Amino acid sequence: MSIKRRDLISYLEENGFYLLREGRKHSIYTDGIRVVPIKRKRELDRITANELCKQAGLEPKF
Repeated sequence: MSIKRRDLISYLEENGFYLLREGRKHSIYTDGIRVVPIKRKRELDRITANELCKQAGLEPKF
């Protein structure tokens, strides 16, 4: 099952994350303490999305 990238970004932004910068293949989001790189693809698989949530210190949502 795939998760839309914008849904993951919305979840991060609801929890205080914001876009720090754009890399070559990733968008870098931060909350001032943690940094989470998100690939610039339309869809991510569910396992990757949940791992990014854990990396951000949030409950896995997907």
